[in-house]
Amino acid sequence: MKNIKIYLLLLITLLLLAACGGGSETAVEPSTSNTTTTDEEMMDNSADEMMDESTSDEEMMDESMDNEEMMEDESMDEDMAMTEHEEGMAEMEETMEEMDDMAESMDEDMAMSDVPAWKTIALTDVRSGETFTLADFAGKTVFVEPMATWCTNCRRQLGNVSQAKAQLGDSEDVVFVSLSVETNIGNGDLANYTEETGFDWAFAVATPEMLVSLVETFGQSITNPPSTPHFIIRPDGSTTELTTGFEGPEELLQNLEAASQG
Repeated sequence: MKNIKIYLLLLITLLLLAACGGGSETAVEPSTSNTTTTDEEMMDNSADEMMDESTSDEEMMDESMDNEEMMEDESMDEDMAMTEHEEGMAEMEETMEEMDDMAESMDEDMAMSDVPAWKTIALTDVRSGETFTLADFAGKTVFVEPMATWCTNCRRQLGNVSQAKAQLGDSEDVVFVSLSVETNIGNGDLANYTEETGFDWAFAVATPEMLVSLVETFGQSITNPPSTPHFIIRPDGSTTELTTGFEGPEELLQNLEAASQG
């Protein structure tokens, strides 16, 4: 009887041990499952965060690139605007220069149109053979006396001119020109006349066109040598009135001085 009790106690003990062992195994399994689930969730969360961070970085990069593109576009726009402004200013300057040139040309044309033909018609100095126009002496005082080789009054008056010229010496500010109204006379004949008389300034044969222009400016008397017509061109290009009759050297010098001062 005693042995049976011992045997039962041992059996119960084994059953209890077995029961405890089974419970322990059962308790461990849920714990393992929960831990695994938590790790997986943490990994998923970490992946999501990394994806979110990556997406955020990409968005920031995109925004940065967009900003850079905008800045580049603005810079290009500014450069284009500056280039267009500079080109516009250059075109305006060119236009202004062209207008100035046109204005100068018009002024010159108008000035030339105001100049009488007798000033610009080419003449030949029979003493030197050089060609000149009365306009070439701009800025100087020019004494002009129409004459004829056959005119005795002319020779007398030109003698007074010769004395006045001698008193002026080698002045380059005063020029003397005698114009023969004998349009059919040769340069050689007029040159011989200057050698005979000793008149040492410019002598030239006036052309018919020049005589017509002189008459338009001063009247018919300028083509009448015996009246000893003469006039003075001032340095500014204007002229005195036509004078006729005899004038002595001193009077000629006074008139030249007055004309040179304007």
